[in-house]
Amino acid sequence: MSEDFEIKNKIADSGLVNFDLSALVPKGRRLGIDLKDFLFEGMILKEKDFRDKVATVNPEEYRDSYVYIYNSAEAIVPLWAYFLITAKITDLARKIVYGNREDLEVLLMHNAIQTYDFTELMHKRVLVKGCSDESIPENAYIELVEQLKPIVKSLMFGEACSNVPIFKN
Repeated sequence: MSEDFEIKNKIADSGLVNFDLSALVPKGRRLGIDLKDFLFEGMILKEKDFRDKVATVNPEEYRDSYVYIYNSAEAIVPLWAYFLITAKITDLARKIVYGNREDLEVLLMHNAIQTYDFTELMHKRVLVKGCSDESIPENAYIELVEQLKPIVKSLMFGEACSNVPIFKN
């Protein structure tokens, strides 16, 4: 006598929608430009020397890249210096920011979240994936909750087998 039984996947049947924030991370090279490399003896900005060094920058090196401009020297750099470097590469770089790599990632994720169409998650039970191969700034999770709270039925964080309930509407 054989018994017919069906193994049910309760997680699949729960109507839970998995959302992986790492899917929004923009793909592409990240490059930094340290203004120290453009300063006289790495310490002093001399306008003519600075302009000469900026003129030697090959903008093709920054094609389709995400660029962050920073200053690792303790030198005071006037704002026009950032203008000059930005103007040199802006036609080819995807995005240019002032700050470090983390600042760049925060801004890229901000833009990705603000422009993403979340309507597919409307009135759904959403589980935001907790582990990722990508490095995601913490601020991205905060912005994600801001976007999802008004539209989803419930929000959880983690993995399907062990998650943390965030809220229910």
